[in-house]
Parts: sequence; structure tokens; C-alpha cells
Amino acid sequence: MGDMDPHIFAVAEEAYKQMARDERNQSIIVSGESGAGKTVSAKYAMRYFATVSGSASEANIEDKVLASNPIMEAIGNAKTTRNDNSSRFGKYIEIGFDSRFRIIGANMRTYLLEKSRVVFQADEERNYHIFYQLCASSHLPEFKNLKLSNANDFLYTRQGRSPVIDGVDDTKELCSTRNAFLMLGINESYQKGLFQVLAAILHLGNVEIKDRDSDSSIIPPNNRHLTAFCELVGVSYQDMAQWLCHRKLKTATETYIKPVPRLQATNARDALSKHIYAKLFNWIVEHVNKALMTNIKQHSFIGVLDIYGFETFEINSFEQFCINYANEKLQQQFNMHVFKLEQEEYMKEQIPWTLIDFYDNQPCINLIEAKMGILDLLDEECKMPKGSDDSWAQKLYNTHLKTCSLFEKPRMSNRAFIIQHFADKVEYQCEGFLEKNKDTVNEDQISVLKASKFDLLVELFQDEEKATSPTGQVPGTGGRTRLSIKPDKSRDTSRKEHKKTVGCQFRNSLQMLMDTLNATTPHYVRCIKPNDFKLAFSFDPKRAVQQLRACGVLETIRISAAGFPSRWTYQEFFSRYRVLMKQKDVLPDKKLTCRNVLEKLVQDQDKYQFGKTKIFFRAGQVAYLEKLRADKLRAACIRIQKTIRCWLARKKYLRKRNAAITIQRFTRGYQARCLAKFLRRTQAATIIQKYQKMYMERKRYRQKQAAALAMQTILRAYMARQKYQALLREHKAVIIQKHIRGWLARSWYKRCLVSLVYLQCCFRRMKARRELKKLKIEARSVEHFKKLNKGMENKIMQLQRKIDEHVKDNKVVSEKLAGLETSYTAESERMRGELNRLRGVEEDAKNKGNKVNSLLEELEKLRKELRVTQQEKKTIEDWAQTYRDEMETMVSELKDQNGSLKKDKEDLNRMIQEQSQQMTEKMARLIAEETQQLETDLNEERSRYQNLLSEHLRLEEKYDDLKEEMSSNVSKPGHRRTDSTHSSNESEYTYNSEYAELEEGSRAGEDVTRGMDTPLTLKLQKRLTELEQEKQSLRNELENKEEQFQRARARDDAEFKKARGAELEYESLKRQELESENKKLKHNLAEMRQSLLGNAAAGAGAPGSPAYKVLLDQLNSSCEELDVRKEEVLILRSQLVSQKEAMQHKDEKETMTDTPSFVEDVSKLKDADELKQAYISLKDTNRSAAPDFHKLNEDGELWLVNQGLKETIRLLEHQLQTQRRTNDSEVEALRGELQNVKEENNRQQQLLAQNLQLPPEARIEASLQHEITRLTNENLELLADDPTASREARVIILRRMVDLMEQLEKQDRTIRKLKKQLKVYSKRIGEMGAGQTEGQTSPGQMVDEPIHPVNIPRREKDFQGMLEYKKEDELKLVKNLILELKPRGVAVNLIPGLPAYILFMCLRHADYLNDDQKVRTLLTSTINSIKKILKKRGDDFETVSFWLSNTCRFLHCLKQYSGDPAFMKHNSSKQNEHTLSNFDLAEYRQVISDLAIQIYQQLIKCMENILHPMIVSGMLEHETIQGVSGVKPTGLRKRTSSIADEGTDTLDSILRQLSAFHSTMCQHGTDPELIKQVVKQQFYIIGAVTLNNLLLRKDMCSWSKGMQIRYNVSQLEEWLRDKGLMTCGAKETLEPLIQAAQLLQVKKKTDEDAEAICSMCLALTTAQIVKVLNLYTPVNEFEERVSIAFIRTIQTRLRDRCDTPQLLMDTKMIYPVTFPFNPSSLALETIQIPTSLNLAFLTRV
Repeated sequence: MGDMDPHIFAVAEEAYKQMARDERNQSIIVSGESGAGKTVSAKYAMRYFATVSGSASEANIEDKVLASNPIMEAIGNAKTTRNDNSSRFGKYIEIGFDSRFRIIGANMRTYLLEKSRVVFQADEERNYHIFYQLCASSHLPEFKNLKLSNANDFLYTRQGRSPVIDGVDDTKELCSTRNAFLMLGINESYQKGLFQVLAAILHLGNVEIKDRDSDSSIIPPNNRHLTAFCELVGVSYQDMAQWLCHRKLKTATETYIKPVPRLQATNARDALSKHIYAKLFNWIVEHVNKALMTNIKQHSFIGVLDIYGFETFEINSFEQFCINYANEKLQQQFNMHVFKLEQEEYMKEQIPWTLIDFYDNQPCINLIEAKMGILDLLDEECKMPKGSDDSWAQKLYNTHLKTCSLFEKPRMSNRAFIIQHFADKVEYQCEGFLEKNKDTVNEDQISVLKASKFDLLVELFQDEEKATSPTGQVPGTGGRTRLSIKPDKSRDTSRKEHKKTVGCQFRNSLQMLMDTLNATTPHYVRCIKPNDFKLAFSFDPKRAVQQLRACGVLETIRISAAGFPSRWTYQEFFSRYRVLMKQKDVLPDKKLTCRNVLEKLVQDQDKYQFGKTKIFFRAGQVAYLEKLRADKLRAACIRIQKTIRCWLARKKYLRKRNAAITIQRFTRGYQARCLAKFLRRTQAATIIQKYQKMYMERKRYRQKQAAALAMQTILRAYMARQKYQALLREHKAVIIQKHIRGWLARSWYKRCLVSLVYLQCCFRRMKARRELKKLKIEARSVEHFKKLNKGMENKIMQLQRKIDEHVKDNKVVSEKLAGLETSYTAESERMRGELNRLRGVEEDAKNKGNKVNSLLEELEKLRKELRVTQQEKKTIEDWAQTYRDEMETMVSELKDQNGSLKKDKEDLNRMIQEQSQQMTEKMARLIAEETQQLETDLNEERSRYQNLLSEHLRLEEKYDDLKEEMSSNVSKPGHRRTDSTHSSNESEYTYNSEYAELEEGSRAGEDVTRGMDTPLTLKLQKRLTELEQEKQSLRNELENKEEQFQRARARDDAEFKKARGAELEYESLKRQELESENKKLKHNLAEMRQSLLGNAAAGAGAPGSPAYKVLLDQLNSSCEELDVRKEEVLILRSQLVSQKEAMQHKDEKETMTDTPSFVEDVSKLKDADELKQAYISLKDTNRSAAPDFHKLNEDGELWLVNQGLKETIRLLEHQLQTQRRTNDSEVEALRGELQNVKEENNRQQQLLAQNLQLPPEARIEASLQHEITRLTNENLELLADDPTASREARVIILRRMVDLMEQLEKQDRTIRKLKKQLKVYSKRIGEMGAGQTEGQTSPGQMVDEPIHPVNIPRREKDFQGMLEYKKEDELKLVKNLILELKPRGVAVNLIPGLPAYILFMCLRHADYLNDDQKVRTLLTSTINSIKKILKKRGDDFETVSFWLSNTCRFLHCLKQYSGDPAFMKHNSSKQNEHTLSNFDLAEYRQVISDLAIQIYQQLIKCMENILHPMIVSGMLEHETIQGVSGVKPTGLRKRTSSIADEGTDTLDSILRQLSAFHSTMCQHGTDPELIKQVVKQQFYIIGAVTLNNLLLRKDMCSWSKGMQIRYNVSQLEEWLRDKGLMTCGAKETLEPLIQAAQLLQVKKKTDEDAEAICSMCLALTTAQIVKVLNLYTPVNEFEERVSIAFIRTIQTRLRDRCDTPQLLMDTKMIYPVTFPFNPSSLALETIQIPTSLNLAFLTRV
């Protein structure tokens, strides 16, 4: 901040830094003309000190210091023609600091209050603000007794005729003033008294005094304003009316009461008003100083001087004279510090320097304060008995007019004079100078006020006797002495001796101020007025240059450019920077040493100069040396830490190594002994078993042999007898079967004959019924078709009439054909009979030759008839051909109509699909908007709930502290002590019983809490109850919101499904109508063809003719082929239906929109009856088709079959492509797995090569350790990338670990087996060496055969996942597992969340025992211990993160094993067995959830404390892209750096810190969703702090800095991408910062640029956009400042934007946190407790 353009914060920081570094008192002198902004600058300086330093205690001194500003502005500021908030008094505030440079207190001194403003104001001016604030608030109930009204009703507030200030609400300002009074300890009663005195002054001004005669005056009786004044101040009406119009004159012997004229009485009234207001002002200042006073020793202070600026009005009086005199003294002090002392220092040290001329105002000061000066002549004239303003003016003319060039006389006046000040010439009117300098008041009126019954008024005048000043200024506060009033006997003489005039007092206090300023290091703030008309965005260059030249700023700039602001003595430089010198650089001559070192450190010799006793530095060089010194010290510290840590680590390693070797030695010895014992026992047991088994087997064999022989004998005899009996029975049975079979055959033949007859009857009946049913179905189908086709009734009726006409014609033709056929048939039968007869006759013709001729004639006749019949047949066939052509034309027309109907159907379907798509999109959009709104409401409710929770926790802590304090205060001997944490402990695990138990505890300790503050306790209890109720209501409201959200979503889904179902039903209905119409047309066409064929067949020839047979054959073959085709179509349709159903089951969301219409029609047939009916109608249609081959395709059935085949092929190709893509993805996955296997194989080979080099005993352990490490790393990586994959990976890892353990056990068994064999072989070799043979070995020594040891596996105990502990071990459990646990060791060596699992297993055992007291105490101790460790180590991020993870895991365990089906979806069967059986811990889950929220907020605060110091330097000040910001913006001042070296933190530091946070949370097993929320909060803090500093620093608002910021933001986004956190919402929190950086880089000239800025900066408020544009500073000649017109254009365009007027972002805002349920796949029975936790008292159950 020291490098910023001129800014009040930069000056304040410089003062604070120099006080801390040089340990010298500092002063900030704010000067300038009236209305230039001095008061606001002083307030901002005080606000900076209060914010940066803080307070040393809990008294919030910095808030009290800031609270004094509203009070002093209300009673000391007023509106003038040049300033709406002009300070009418001067003040010097000393802010005290302790040795750690924290605020401990403050003291205020005031100078020359303008009392005349109380009774008189010029035009367009106001009285002091407090009067108008009271008048504006007169309607309030507490101000009714003041009897106030509008400000225009009082003389003292209406003279300026401007009672209102634009943009200022006096009522709100009074509220701020009253709040400031309360903060400074002035309670309501004192405030009421102050307001009474102020109201009394207003009423006193309205008291009307009338002339009685020329020398006396009178107040009319019962004057309501005087009555109100007397009632408010508690004095007698008669006394006050008496002494307002009279005065007392005393002589040596007598006392006279003399009436005064009206004018003198009015002046006396106004003098009394001014005197009362001055007393009240001094009383308030005194109490403010008491509130800011402290008992801590003050180490240093910083003074802020806010004194009136140079003033010149149309009428300038005594007040303006004193004000301008004070400004002359301050200007002289400035010249002395900047010009004289600085240049004298350079000359003294013999620094090359050219003197700079400046304006010296010492002659003007001598004119005012020197002997025979203006003030001396004024005091002398005041002492004269008949001194007047005119005589004093003549003395001034005679004394100074010719002797001093700075004193002039106006041409047209003899009662004024002109003084040439440093700023301008001012003409002063002499009228009133003597009266104001004397400041007299009627003593009798003061006596009346002292006798008041109003305590505050008496207190105001109780120190009147000690005062020596007419203004009543306390010496400690204002620097002016009081007027001493002696007793009556010597009052006249002492008053003349001790009473000082106002001018004298002001001169003395001003000299005291100069002494204070000269004793401190001054810092100057020059406020420049832009114009004299109080206009915004208006700058008068000439007026500004005039002010700069008058106050010496131009000469100051010349000295600053050429001077050396920093300086060190040689000894101080050597002591400070000794660390930068090498041993060889240190010489006996300190001066020479400093010279050599400085030449090495600073290459540019123009940056410093060597004086006689000091070294002088230009601006910025001391900061550079401080940076080198800090870097040197930091490097030394790092080297020391490195060495110490190396020594500690090696020592720890050696101790662990020795311990491990000792443990291994004892373990291996024990294992060897156990193995030898096992081998001996196994060998003995084998020998015993061998002989025992041999004996038992031999005995069993002999028993079985005897039993078998006996059984064989009996069985053979029995079988022989049975065989004989069988032969006998078989012989008899053959005889019986012969007769029976004959009878059965005859009976069976008779039954079969009867059954066949009956079966034929049934079959014929069934066929008849089927035919009847078919006819009924056809009838019903026609009626159904008529119902479905009401919309097309006209067309169908026309077609029907045409068809009916054709049918009638067909019937007529059919009847003719039938008649012809019957006649032909009869004739044929007759002829056939005749032919038979003729044949018989022909046989007889051999005998009867005479009949041959007659028969020949008869034959010729028959031939003629046959030819006639054939001609008739040909005629009928021609007619049939004509009819057939007409029918084909009709069919083509029907097909065209059918095609148009299909086209209409397709158009309707397309319109329906478009409407459904539009409706779907509209519903989706509405659902998304409502969902977003509900989610926003839910987040707001959650945020309110968490804020209330934090407030509740804070009140609980405050309540506990108060209770402990009260307990400690009232604990006395003889009284019974109670546990102060009783109620608080109970409140941790239940909400409902909290206050009941609190009341029980309070009743039990009634004698102890007798001295407690009962009202305070009741208020706290009431507040806690209200918070609990509000919290419960918020929780219920949150649940209602969630239920509404779920119901709204279900309702939207139902409406969408309903709309979709209606569309599908409409489509189905249209298709059924079209299909029915098509079927009907086909059926009619088939009937016409059948009738036509029937007519044609009548004349085709005889049934036995060749043409008839050919026609029948063709008809039969066509029908058979058509039946086959129909069956194929049905088969294809059924296959398509099954495929569609399979695809619908496979993917419920996918809809097949391209399936053909006949598949949809078939799918509509839900039941078997409809399918059967469709099949029968289709078969009937096929049966009625034409017999000709070229007519088979006219109804389109074969085309449908072809289309069905095409669709089937298309579906199969789609399935093939899908399967091919699936296979490709599986192949790619297999390739990836193959590559992983290859890499794993390589690693395993390397590991095997390494293990081969190890001893055999360590190979297995090394490989197992390596595998566990690899699996742990994979688990951590998967956990960070994908939670679902991580759970699957955990299962795989556990399986691998189990396999590894089994492999290890198998290898151990193999090793034991080989060792046994080795031992056996060694024994055999030893025995063979001893000469023993096989025959000589005894049974106990048979070792020739290899004995295989039998492995006896130990059966593991089936654990239930519970831990048992004793009641007295509960404190030890909490202490070892929570209070003394080190998170670092647990996170590295153990599984994540181990403490949570252990606590839950202990809780399960308490639930298993059904011990509610044990459950309650365990949960309470756990919650309290976690709070205690967080309170103790809440600033350690690792500890807070560790317990946040374990608290969440404990909460998840309570949910996972609660027995609630909603939380048991992902449990295994074993985990479902471990659910809690006796207690419902739903309330405790809420308590633990609240605890997790508290820990999360603590974690955010901890991270904020770590990140906050790094953000500004890393994001703004550090140049990530080197060279871009090389050119500093013009006009910036170089200042020394801050105390802490801000250049050490870069963007890489921030990224490393973020990575450290992320890795720590991952190691602790924090839920991935919770990590995302933490990262989002981190990025919000980074963006908010960076944007706030950008808005406060002008040197950061440039094009190059915008590029730096965008690059830094891209680096942060890259970090998010590397960590896989792009979807957590962190990037969106940086949007305001990104837009601010873009705003710095875009063009800012034209209206198009303004429009682009308004559309781009949506995340920035209007105030922020305008602030950035105002602060934008060009860094080179190619850039320009933003014009005021462009800024006004931006403001005009953004006028309608609804956003907050807040400039800075809230860095303390915390997003609401949620804890999504994350079940654990880890089985509780597999958890092992490490010995490092010291939990040996826990027993697995």
C-alpha cells in the first residue's frame, strides 16, 4: 500500500510502520480549506488504525474510537456555504498503542468551539447538527416531554433558511449518535439529560423580550417557551425572568439591581445559550475521554489533527481570525519540517544540496501574536474601561498600517482591516471582536442555573469555581485553562488578575499543540477543494493550483524528488545490517565498514549519500535492505532447522531399528521352539494312530467275513425256492392269459367303434361352432369398423353404395350362373345316367342291331347342345373380363384413396410428434426452472439454519463462560459446589431435556447460585429457548421444502407421462381406424373376386374336364403358398414384437421411433384373443384371395412381408453394430488391462529381483509390505478421482489382501512342511550313520518312510464388530482416542476414519447391552472431547480436518447401521446384521451433524487465516509474467515496504498451500463431496480478497495487471483440472475477479464499448464497475485515462440493474455445507486396533 497513489490509507500505513520500526510517536496533520475533506480523511485514518492494529483487550477500544466520530460531528459540525459537514472546532486525537502496537486507548483535545453559531447563522447555513436531529425526531415517544417541533419553529435553527441537507436523514443520524453514546458508556439517563439541555437552549432562544421603556425590558407573563425552559432545566420561572431583564451592580458598600434595555437583555440571553452549549460540549468531550482512557501503560501514540481549514466569508469575524491564525501556525510548522529542518540537515551533514526557496509566513504570525500585535492590542483594549471595537480599529491602523506590508485598511470602511495570509487576503470586521474575546456572561443567571434541581445541569456548572477560561475548556482535553472564580469578597480583583481572554487562551493552546507536533514525526495530508460550489465531478484547475501553491506543495514535490527521506546513523546501520556483512568485511572503522558494505549491496550510488554522522537513502532503498536482511535471516533459520531435524530423525531411526531387531530375535526363538514341540507331538501321534488303526481294521475284517458267509448260505437256499415257485406260477398264468386276452381284444374293438363314432360327432360339432364363431367375428368386426370410422362416414357411405350396387349385379350374375350350373349339373347327371343306360343298351346292341341308327342320331343331337353350351360360356367369359377390368379400375382408385389417407396419417403423426416434442421441451424447461428455484430456497434455508447454529454455539460458549465465572465468584467456604458444566454437557446430546436438566442443576445448587445474576441467566435461557425454537422451525421448514420439491418433481413426471400416454393412445386410435378401413376394403374385394370366380366357374366346363382340373390345381397351390406367406408374416411379427420388448427392457429410456406400422399394430394386441382374432381374419382374407398368380400381390401382403424382412435385417444390423461397438470398447479395456498387467509384471519382476537379494526370512515380509503399499496408493488415487470407483477398488484391494494373506499362510505351511521333512531326513541320515538297519528299528523309531505333517488350521473366532470396555475406562478411551491422538501418525499409518469406527464399535456394544446410560455418556463425552480439542487446537488445520473427517464418518456409521431402509441399500448382509437394535439415535445424528457444521466453519476460518496473508501478494503484487508490469503507473509515490515482507508469497505458494490442504483432507479420508465444498469456499475467499484489494488500490488498476490477474486465474483453473474439481463450482466463484480483469483490458472509449462492458460484467455491481473505471491508471503513452463522460454513460446504462450498492465483497461469507450420505464398505469385524493407540483395555466381541 505504500506504493499507491496519494491515499489516506497509505499515509496512515506509513505512520503506523514508522512508529513500529523507529519507536517514535507520530502525527498526521490534515489540513486544507473548508470543505476540502479534512474530517472524512481523519475518520478514514482512524478507521485504518482500528482495523489494522486491533485492540489489546476485549473492550473493543478501536470501536469506541470510531464511535466518537458520530458524536463529535453531531455536536461540533454544521453546514456552511462551503461545506455541508464543516467542523466548527479543532480536535487532536492521540491514539495510544502498547508495546505490541495494539490500540489501548485514546485522548481527544479540542480547540475553539464556534459558540456564536448557536445563536446566529448566515444564509444557506445551519446550526449544529444535533439541534436538527432532535427536531426531526420530536415525534418519537421518548422525546415528547422535550416539547419540540419543526426546526423552522425555533429562532436558533431557522436563521439560515436551510434546515435540510440533501441526502441526509436527521432521524437516522440521531439513531447513530445515540448508539455511539451507548458504546462509549453514556447510558440512556445521561442521554435524556443531554437532550433536555439542548431542547432548553432552543426554547431559551424563542423567549421574547419586549421594551418596557427605553432603559428597561420585560418578558410577558406565562411565556410558554420560558416555562418549557424552566421545566427542562429545573429552575424557577420568576428568578430566570428576573435576571434575564436585570443585572446586579456592586459598589464598595451597596448592591444595586439595574434593569437593562431589550438589546442588552437579548445579548445576555444569547450569551447564556452559548455558555450552556459550551459547558455541554466540554462535558461530552470529558466523558468521551474517560471512555477511551485505559490503565495499560502507553508505549507510543499516533496523533490525528483535524482542525478547521482556512476560511474566508463575506463577513469574517473573531472566529475566522482565530481559525486563520491557527492555519498560519500549522503552515509554519509544515515549512519548518519540510523546508528548513530538511535543508539544514543536509547542510549539516555536508550533503550536496541546492537550496530551494519557499514562502515564509513568519511575518504574518508576528503581526498576529508578537508584542504590540493584533492579539496584544485586542487584550489591551478589553482591559480598558470604555474600550470599543472602533477604538481598537484605530489603534490597529496607527500601529501596523505603515509598518507592516501584510496589514491593510479597506478603502470604504473604518471598522475593518485586511491581513495578507499565506492562502489569500481576508477582510475582518471589527464589530464584536471585544465582546467575543471577553466572553462574559451574567453571574446571576449562572447562580440561578447552579440552584437547579436538574442534576446534569448542576454537574455542568459544579467546576465553575475552578475554571479560568470563559469557554470552560478542560486543560487536559482542549489545552485551554479555565476561569477561576473566587469568593465574593475578592471576586472583582481576582477576575481581573486570573481571567484570560479567549485570544490568549487560544494562543496558549495552539503553542501547546505546536510543541506536541514538533515532538512527533509529522505526516501531512493536504486536502484540495476541486471547486467552490460543492458540485460532483467538477474540477477547477486554477483553484486547485492556487491551493497547491499556497500550501507549499509544489516546493515539497521538488524537495521530495531531490531529497533523501530515510537516514541512519553509522552505528544504527551497522547494528541493523550486521547480518549482511561477512567477517572479512567488518573493519575497526564502522564508517568505512558501512561504506564498503553499502557499495556492494546497492550498485547505484545515486540512491544514497554518506554524511558526517548519517547515511541518507532515497525512497525505497531501506525497504530493499530490509528485504535482503529478511532473506538472510530466513536462510539461516532454514539451515538450523535442517540440521536439527536430521539429528532428531536419525536418533529416532536408530532407536526404532534396535527395538525391531530385539523383537525379531525373541519372536523367531519362540517360533522355533513352538515348531520343534509341534514336530515331536506330530510324530508320536502318527505312530500311535498307525497301530491303533491296524488293530481296528483287522478286527472289523474278520467280523464282516463271518457275517458274509452266513448270509450267502441263507440267501442261496431262499433263491432256489423262489425260482421253483416262479416256474410253477408262470405255467398257470400262460393258460389264464390266453383266455383273457381273447376276451379283452373283442371288448376293445367294440369300445373303439363307439368312440370313433362319438369323436366324429364332436369334431363336426367343433367345426360347426368355429364356423359360427368366425361368422360372428366377421359381423362384429364390420360393426366395430363402423364405430371406429365415424369421422370418415361420408366417404365410406359413398364407397359402400358403389359396392352394394356391384354386389347386387354380382348377385344377379351369380343367380344366373347358379341356374346354369344347376341345369348343367342336372343335364350332366341325366346324360350320365343315359350314357350308362346306353352302355347297357350297347351291350344289348350286339343282340339288337336294329337300334344303332337311332342311337347315332341321339348322339348328334347331344353334340349340338354341347356346342351351344360352349358358345354361351364364351359369352359369359367376355362379360366377366369386362367386369374384371372395371373392378381393377375401382381397386386402383381405392388404393389411391388409401395412399392419401396414409399420407394424412403420416402428417398427423408428424404434427403429434412435433407437438409432443414442444410440450416435452416446455415441461422440461418449467421443471428445470422450478427445480432451480426450489434448490435456491433450500440453500437459503440451509444457510440461515447454519448461521443460527453458529450463533447458538457462540451463545452457548458465552453462557458457559458466564456460568464458570459466576461459579468461581460465588464459591466460598461452607457452600456446596456444583458442576458448572452439568447443563452444558447434557445439552450436547439432547435438545428436549436441556433446560429441564439446567433447572434441576440450578435447584440442586441453589445456595451456590444465590449470588448469581438471575435476570441475566433468565435472559440467556430465554434467548437460548428462542434460538432452539427458531432452529426447530427452520428445520421443519427445510423438511417441508424438500417434501414440496419431491412432490413437485413427482407431479411433473406424472403430467409428462400422462401427456405422452394420451399422445400414444391418439396415435393408436388413428392407426386402428386406418387398419380397420383397409381390412374392410380388402374383405369386400375378396368377396367380389369370389363371386366373380364362382360365375366364371359355372361355364368353365365339366368337373372332369382338363381346364377345370388346371384351375383347381392353381387355386389350391396359390392358397397353400399364401397360407405359408401368412404364417411367415405372423412369425416375423411375433419376432419383431419380442425384439422390441427385449429392447424396451434393456433400455427403458430409449424409444424406437422407426419401427414399421404393422409392428406397432401387432404390439397393440395385448391379449391372446385379439391376436387370435387378427390371425383368423388374416387367414380368411388369404383364403378368399383370387386363384390367379398375378392377382396374389394386389392386397400388398407380400410387400408387407418384404418390408418386415427389411426391418428385421435393419434391426439385426443395428444390434450387430451395437455389439461390435461393445466388443471394441471391451477390447480397448482389455488392452488397457493388458498394458497394466505388463507394467505390473515388470514391477513384480523388479521386486522379485530385489527380494532374491534379501535373506530368505525377509523375502515374504518385503513382498507383502510392497503389495500393501501399492494397494494403499491405488486406493488413495481412486478415492481422489472417483468415489464409486474407489469403493470398488477397496473391495478389490481387500480381496487382494485376503489372497495375499492366504498365500502367506500357504507359504508358511510349505516352509513348515519342508522343515519337517528336512528334520526327518537329517534324523534318517544320523540313524543310518549309526549302523541301524530296517529290521532292527522299533515301532517307535520307524523313520524310513517320509512322514507328511498334518496341518491343523486354527479356526478363527467369528467377531461381531463390537468393542467392549468397562465403565471406568471411558475417560481413558476418550483421552487416548481423541484428546491425545496425533492426527499425522493416524493419517499416514492407519486406515482413514479409524477413531470413528472404534467409537461406533464401542457404541454398538453399549446398544447390544441395552445400556442407555452408557450410550448417553459415551456420546456426550465424545462430543465434548471433540469440542475441547478443537477449542485447544482450533488453529491447526491438520487437527480440524482430521476431526471433520472422523465426525462425518461417525455420522455416516450412525446412519448406515441405524436400521433405516433408506440408508441400508448399499450394505452387505453382514453389515445389515450389525445394525443398532435397541436405541434410535436420530436426535444424536442431528447433534453430530451440527457439530460437523461447527468443525467445517472452524476449518474454513483456519484456512482463511492461512491463505489471507498470501492472497494479495500472490494474486496481485507478484509478477507471474515477468516484464509485463515493469512500468509503474505515473504519479505513484515510492514508499518503504510494510513490516512483514509481502514479496515472499507468490502464486506458486498459494497453489502449494491449496495442494497441501487437498492432500491432507484426502489422507484423512474426507468425503469427496465435502472436499469439493471446501475447495469452493477457498476459491471464493481468494476471489473476494483479491477483488477487494483491487478496488482499494489504484496502482493495481492497469492493463498489465489485468493480464497478470487473468493468468493467475488460469493457473488456479489448471489446478482444479489437475485435481478433478472442475465440477465443484469453485470456478464460478472467481467470475467477479475474471470480469474485473477483463474490464481492465477492454476498450473504454465509445458507446459500443460501454454496451460491451455492461453485457460482460454481469457478476460485478454498478459500484464496483464505476470504482474500477475511476481507478484505472495508464502505464504508458498508448493508454488513456477513462473519461468522466464514459463513466457517466456506464452509470446511465446500469441504472436499471437491481444490485446492492455494496462496493466490497463479504470475505466472511461461508456457503452452506451439506453432508451427503457416504456408506462404508469396510466390515467392522475386520478392523484391527493398533497398539500405538494404547487401547489395550478394549476387547473385540
